This record gives sequence, structure tokens and C-alpha cells, in this order.
Amino acid sequence: MDEAIGTSTTAATLDARGKSITTFVVYEADRRLEQMANGQALEILTDDFEPFRADVASWCEATGHRLIATAPTSEGLKFLVEKRARKAKDKKLAMVISNNGLEELLSPLGFALAAALEGIEVHLYFQGPAVRVLARGFSPKLRGWARPFTRFAAAGLRDTGHLAAQEKIEQLRTLGARLYVCGPSMVHFKVSKDQLAFPNLAVVEYLTFMAIMEQADIHLYL
Repeated sequence: MDEAIGTSTTAATLDARGKSITTFVVYEADRRLEQMANGQALEILTDDFEPFRADVASWCEATGHRLIATAPTSEGLKFLVEKRARKAKDKKLAMVISNNGLEELLSPLGFALAAALEGIEVHLYFQGPAVRVLARGFSPKLRGWARPFTRFAAAGLRDTGHLAAQEKIEQLRTLGARLYVCGPSMVHFKVSKDQLAFPNLAVVEYLTFMAIMEQADIHLYL
């Protein structure tokens, strides 16, 4: 909601100015709130970017935190979020990720982070070329003629808050997401189990993930 923040006492401040990716900002806010007591308030400073208003409000509504106020400042926006007990959620997302391109990974990992930050149970199945995303040292590339410009594109994305794919996957693991990797795809794309960058990955195939999808409320194929 929009109202003056006034003199509300804050326990911590998160300065996220310069970033335009709401999952980046909200992940950092979520980590700060984890360290605070119920009833304490977190001040979040952002650029004056319209999606922040809706996304921060939606996240608070989904999780149970209280958005005390949103107000413009001379340098952007200021949100004041009071930590409250998280709402219990009985929702599950099952997502199949098949691409390993720099731009193609943005949406699936972004939606997965948004779901996890809202308290939805996240299950990700990596198949086809996407199994390479889970290998140590993986660095996604642009496609076709743009490939030589990958380094510049990746730097630009990071500046806005789009972290590298493996960093986002680590964030997802921190939020409790469960990862599955297609065994036959690993063989085809020459990714061995000892090359996997993350521990305790479930190496499975379609039948295992179909059982998970049958229980999921949300399905995405990206």
C-alpha cells in the first residue's frame, strides 16, 4: 500500500538501488528477515521502478509479512516490511528445464526463484542440453551470431541483478528447491556424476519426475 513511512523504527536496512530484478531484491530481503524477530521492520531502498511496487506487495501478501508502507524518496522508493510468521503453503511447482543458453535460462530460474520466495515447494528437472547447467565450471552463452558478445551481456545482466545461473541455483537450494537431472541426457551430453557442481542431485528419468508432476499444482516447461 502507499502511505507515508513516517518515523517507523527499523531493525535493518537493505539498499538495493541500482538493481531492477525483483527476485534479486526480494531474495536479499528474505535473507535479512530470516535473521530478524517477528514484529521487527526491514527498510528496503530501491530505484523508482514500477514493478517493485507490485512485486514487493505480492511477496508480502504471499508470505504473510506486512507491508507497512511504500513511499517515494529523492533517490527512488522506500519499502517498510514488518516480519511476521510465514504463511503455511501447500503448493508445489514442477518445472522442466531443457535449454542452457544465457537468455533462455532467465525465465525458468526467475519463475522458480519467485515461487520459492513465495513459499511454494519447487522441483526442477534438468534435461537435454540443460544438464550442462549443473556441471562445475558451466558458463552459459548467447546463441548464434551473438555468442562473441556473451561476456558483455552477462556483465550487463549481473548489473541489473541477474546472477549467474549456478548462483541462482544455489539460491534455490537455500530456499529448499529440489533438483533432478536426466540420466540419459547426462550420457548424451557427456556430463558425468562426478562433474556435477551440486551435491545430492537426484539422477532420474521421466517416470520419477512424472510422479512428482502428478502431485504438483503448477507445471512449467521452459
